[in-house]
Amino acid sequence: MDRVKSSMQQVPNAIPKVIRRTTGGANSLELEKENFERGQAVSINKAINTQEVAVKEKHARTCILGTHHEKGAHTFWAAVNRLPLSSNAVLCWKFCHVFHKLLRDGHPNVIKDSMRNKADLTDMSRMWGHLSEGYGKLCSIYLKLLITKMEFHIKNPRFPGNLQMSNRQLDEAGENDVNNFFQLTVEMFDYLECELNLFLGVFSSLDMSRSVSVTAAGQCRLAPLIQVILDSSHLYDYTVKLLFKLHSCLPADTLQGHRDRFQEQFKKLKGLFYRSSNLQYFKRLIQIPQLPENPPNFLRASALSEHISPVVVIPAESSSPESEHLVETDDLVDTDVPVLPPALENKFDDLFGTTAAIDPFNFNSQNGLRKDDKDRLIEQLTREIQALKDELESFRLESGRLCQALRGRVNELEAELAEQSHLRLQAAGESEFLKAELDDLRRVREDTEKEQRSLTEIEKKAQANEQRYTKLKEKYSELVQSHADLLRKNAEVTRQMTVARAAQDEVDAVRREMQEKVKAAKEVADRQERDQLEQLQELQRELVSSRTELDSLKTTMASSQQSSEVLSTQLVALESEKAELVQSLSKVEAELAVHGEELERVQSSLATERESGVKTAEALQNQLNEKESREQALESQLVAARWSSLQGAVEEAEKIIQDSLAQIDDPAHISCTSSADYLASRCQASLDCMDRLHSAREAFLADNTGVSELVRVVTQCGHLVGDTIVQGSATSHMVPVEQADALSESVKACGAEALALLGQMKQQSSLSAADNGKLRAALEAILATAEKLRPRGLELQQGELGDLVEQEMAATSAAVESAAARIEEMLNNSRAVDTGIKMEVNERILASCTELMQAIKQLVLSSKNLQKDIVESGRGAASMKEFYAKNSRWTEGLISASKAVGWGATVMVDAADLVVQGKGKFEELMVCSHEIAASTAQLVAASKVKADKDSANLHRLQKASRGVTQATAAVVASTKSGKSQIEEKDTMDFSSMTLTQIKRQEMDAQVLVLELETRLQKERERLGELRKKHYELAGVAEGWGEQEEG
Repeated sequence: MDRVKSSMQQVPNAIPKVIRRTTGGANSLELEKENFERGQAVSINKAINTQEVAVKEKHARTCILGTHHEKGAHTFWAAVNRLPLSSNAVLCWKFCHVFHKLLRDGHPNVIKDSMRNKADLTDMSRMWGHLSEGYGKLCSIYLKLLITKMEFHIKNPRFPGNLQMSNRQLDEAGENDVNNFFQLTVEMFDYLECELNLFLGVFSSLDMSRSVSVTAAGQCRLAPLIQVILDSSHLYDYTVKLLFKLHSCLPADTLQGHRDRFQEQFKKLKGLFYRSSNLQYFKRLIQIPQLPENPPNFLRASALSEHISPVVVIPAESSSPESEHLVETDDLVDTDVPVLPPALENKFDDLFGTTAAIDPFNFNSQNGLRKDDKDRLIEQLTREIQALKDELESFRLESGRLCQALRGRVNELEAELAEQSHLRLQAAGESEFLKAELDDLRRVREDTEKEQRSLTEIEKKAQANEQRYTKLKEKYSELVQSHADLLRKNAEVTRQMTVARAAQDEVDAVRREMQEKVKAAKEVADRQERDQLEQLQELQRELVSSRTELDSLKTTMASSQQSSEVLSTQLVALESEKAELVQSLSKVEAELAVHGEELERVQSSLATERESGVKTAEALQNQLNEKESREQALESQLVAARWSSLQGAVEEAEKIIQDSLAQIDDPAHISCTSSADYLASRCQASLDCMDRLHSAREAFLADNTGVSELVRVVTQCGHLVGDTIVQGSATSHMVPVEQADALSESVKACGAEALALLGQMKQQSSLSAADNGKLRAALEAILATAEKLRPRGLELQQGELGDLVEQEMAATSAAVESAAARIEEMLNNSRAVDTGIKMEVNERILASCTELMQAIKQLVLSSKNLQKDIVESGRGAASMKEFYAKNSRWTEGLISASKAVGWGATVMVDAADLVVQGKGKFEELMVCSHEIAASTAQLVAASKVKADKDSANLHRLQKASRGVTQATAAVVASTKSGKSQIEEKDTMDFSSMTLTQIKRQEMDAQVLVLELETRLQKERERLGELRKKHYELAGVAEGWGEQEEG
């Protein structure tokens, strides 16, 4: 009966008052709306309640039909916003289950209407995420899944809520763009990852060693997994198809990350499907598919035909969680009249008598009359009728069982038929898809063959032209060579003709001289002598001797007869010589004729070859002109390609900078922070890139072939300026408001100047006039602001800084020693005063504090030794104080860490003293322990930042740090244990209270909870402000940055 009562309870808050009362006669539409809102409110409150049982299917179905009736989810959210989802984990879990059903099967506008509550769902998920077990952790995971589902459907509106799509619709969702398919696959991986996280979270929260699926609590946790199984099967199928499509368009190395992530999710999903199919709860509600033994091989395109889409089948007449729950509760509550077994009836008759004895209408027994034959016959017939009824009932039960078995078999066959029909439709769709792809491939192959043929023809023509050009070049070389040979032959022939003409002239001269000599000899001896003398002078030695004889004849002419005889003999000799000269002249004339014929033949062949050479030279000149024209066209195309590559780089840089400007306006960017040092380094890198950009632009303007360097510099400049903008915005989140506003304005101005500069560089006409001076000025302004925000060292001299390190380390050691002594003194005092549990608790706490002090002492000693190694290895010829002053940043961090450790030890001892005296709080001691752990971690980090990783003292320091951490944990554990032993626990006894008193105390408790929550929120805000102020004061004290005056 207690369970029946609990099943009738609802959520503590009342049903939302969404029903309006009408003073006048309400029309039918208003009445219908009021009835609809009333019915929806009742169904929502019945579906989402605090009972740890599965959501009833009829209530969820009513909510789904309500969204289709009003074409949205306004009524649903109006009712849900009044539920205390943040205070009851079971209530929030059942809300997530109902909301998941609405997202899948509700009206498409449910997703759009629910996006308004995304921020509340995110906060609720973050709140439940602080719990590490139970429904709280599951609610956090489930809410993250629902948020991811809404974001996925908003980004991809083509996908319906139930994710059921055909292959053609899936192709249309990617818009035939490989980038869209790539991004869609990543989003599906994230979506499926959330589904698997919920799967694993539910299974890890259940004790699988027991039959949890038949209990109400187990079914409450397992019921939402039906929706997860439905979503996961579709996501797995679409992911496989998209990966095959991506592998057909992109190289395998690019998709290595996708394949690794799919392998991991495939193993998880296969194991979860197998575990779910073995649960008794799912066997009657859903038919879970089994994934293949091995994942698909995406590197083999034909493996797509082997892929079978997993089909989840929900039987049409399967028992819902509601009916299953009713079957379980039949054993606990039975509203029918109980039918006692025959043995119990006989026992009842034996104790109190038969019913006939006390039956007022049994006249035979009252009058003492005996039964006659008719009565016996009636009784016999009655018994036979009863037996026949029992037999009929057994037949009816048997037939019902057989009908149920046959109905189950029919459901299985229908499920198989549905699966086969689905596979047939899928195969038909895949065949159509493959046919379309085959047609595309055929067209592509035909185009490729045509292009190949045209390319082959072009190559053949090019080879023929090349061969023709080679032959022409060889022929031209031969013609040049033959032309040169002919020129040489012509020169030789000309020389020979000149010699021959000279010889002929000489023969003519000799002939004339001989005639003159003969005439002179006949007429006058003197003239003969003079002619002979002239002939002898022009000829060789014989002519010279003749001249001499003529001279002698002149002298002896008149007186001697002997000289006339000599002259006659000489005349005979001259005549013989004349005959010889005539013969030689005829020979020379014959040779000249032969040479003249040869010369004419050579001149004719030379003229022919000259004409052919001229024609060949003209053809070669034409080919040379065509080649030059082609080279000019290629040069123009190359210039256009260079400019297009430069424009692409500029556009990419513009997109990077625009994306950076969009990020600083994104609300999610508010949580991002950065340091002034990193911002200054980014600004300096951007300024250096500006110099290289100017040089590359000047080089490109001087010679447009050097575009590659300009493209690289433009891309790098876009990345660096975009990073500077993002880091500047992130740094503004860590500085005061005035400086943050100034830095934000400088960052936005830098982005605007960068976009203006890139806009000028996009146009070829304004490239030469592009000036990066304004962008450089904006970057220098950001750099100046970052320099103002950078940490500045303490205004100490070298000696003072080195002495301060030693003083702080000595002060820390002294503080730790003093704290250990005080703890020992408090332990002795507690032993003398306290007894019993209090003394045990105090001893345990003080002992753990003593161990913590010893660990801190060891840590400080190890830090000192490590500092000595650092100083000895890094100072060189400088002194220790000069080394500390040179590394002032590191020294200031060391001083700050030492101060924090000493202060933390002192405060923890004070807190322990108050706790031992009974005046302090255990929480204060735990906070001090955590603060000491943080301070020691700061000291370790400051000590090891300049240490060698192989240093023995560094290993000792790390070991001491782990000892401090363990000792801190021991202090916290002993404090919690002592607190639980000392504090009294109130027993909650409500047996003597009335319903009104319980309701009153319940309201008081709710008021107190609200007050404590308000106070907790205020204290958290105060803690945030304190931490912010602490950061500012620490920055001022240690030189992190100085605020601007005014």
